[in-house]
Amino acid sequence: MARLTANDIRKLNPAERQKKMDELFNELTSVRIQIATGGGSDNPYRTRAIKRTIARILTIQREEELKPEQ
Repeated sequence: MARLTANDIRKLNPAERQKKMDELFNELTSVRIQIATGGGSDNPYRTRAIKRTIARILTIQREEELKPEQ
């Protein structure tokens, strides 16, 4: 999965963001299981990248919740 920038995330509607979060959590679980079973990872940076993307999505969701209604 490609790295999502903040601008890309802002372009998504809330349903698409939630779908992307579900995909990322599934991918993170898969990578963690792979590491725990001793399989290792082709890209050790992948776990960090997934977690950062999840954090970006959560941050943008929170920003939109706090945005004053106009």
